[in-house]
Amino acid sequence: MQDHPVLGQVALGYSPIIDRQRAVVATRLTIFPERPDVVPDAHALLQALDEVWPAPEGEARPAPRPFDPGAAGLRPGVSLNLAGEQLLDAVVAASPGTHLMLEVPAFMTSDAARSARLRQLREAGTVLLIKGRPLVPLTPEVLVLFGHSIVEAGDDRRGATPAPPGVRQVTTVQAGARTSADIEAAFQRGSVAVLGWPADDAPPPPSGRAVVPSDVKIVMELINGVEAEAPMAVLEGVLRRDPTLAFRLLRYLNSPAFGLSVEINSFSQALMLLGYQRLKRWLSLLLASSSKGVNARPVMYSALRRGLLMEEFCRDQADAEMRGEMFICGVFSLLDKLLHQPFSELLSSVPVPERVQQALRDEGGPYQPYLNLVRAVESESVLDIREQAERLFLSTTAVNRAVLTALRAARQLDG
Repeated sequence: MQDHPVLGQVALGYSPIIDRQRAVVATRLTIFPERPDVVPDAHALLQALDEVWPAPEGEARPAPRPFDPGAAGLRPGVSLNLAGEQLLDAVVAASPGTHLMLEVPAFMTSDAARSARLRQLREAGTVLLIKGRPLVPLTPEVLVLFGHSIVEAGDDRRGATPAPPGVRQVTTVQAGARTSADIEAAFQRGSVAVLGWPADDAPPPPSGRAVVPSDVKIVMELINGVEAEAPMAVLEGVLRRDPTLAFRLLRYLNSPAFGLSVEINSFSQALMLLGYQRLKRWLSLLLASSSKGVNARPVMYSALRRGLLMEEFCRDQADAEMRGEMFICGVFSLLDKLLHQPFSELLSSVPVPERVQQALRDEGGPYQPYLNLVRAVESESVLDIREQAERLFLSTTAVNRAVLTALRAARQLDG
């Protein structure tokens, strides 16, 4: 990630946009100006974002279309939620590409000059989402500019005011989902997508016994074997019991984010090139992605980004061992929700470093402040982001660079 000066002028938060199949179809990036009296450089900001979400070469410029649950209505990529009228106006004037979606507050659509600029973006192929409910009904000429409407759950009035004859109904993306039940209720009401994390689900109660799926057991065995530096023949024998798992491991290792100059074709080759400790971190990632439940997809999305983000937060301040532990801490921080077991049970069967156990089981230790900063970024709360960053003596630029670097690496791993 280049050192863009604009990263010191904003604060960044992110959350997923989830479709009916519980797949994450886009990332919402919320951007706050650091100072209300200074408008960040919009052109420089878009250049920084292009490093994470680049425009495809030779991209066609199709017209925006409503979200279609049977097709890719929301393009995989990013939706920009710009906090502040001046920043939004500056980004609109900078002409973001068609690979970026843009959220527009409803109250701003009544301005004729702004509507004209938004019409130019729409005609160029940019997908626009209207955010919130307008104070007065939109004219058909303005309504047609928007492919989707982002509405908070408490402000959802679908069906209260039918669309006029001949005017299409803008599809709804519901914001503010905090639990799996919230997400399910939104889809029952007819939302085509949901914006938010299922982070407030009740923690799983103690079961009194370890119920671990077979593929998870195999990953645990491999982690234990790598931890003990078992002979290669032993580790390969474990992996052969699950060919699908072997394929997923090689897919991760050969992804662009891993940065290897040669293609890895076997587990033994991976160990020879990577060593036990580096390989253990990617086995940890496989463990966090072992849940097969459809509702687990957004949680796996978060777990990967948490691990990469925690690692980036300490990149300039820690050695390789600490960075590896921070990655595992972030990835495992949602393992209780993925495997439906409390950490008191999980950590008895999964070997993790002591400092990771302190953060996950006891909510303390040296890694807990970093995990708190990750949660602040996920909550898109600028005040919490600033407070947690200050406690870690991290600058605004360092936090934002870490966020964008982690999101870029995660997209590469998503394949």
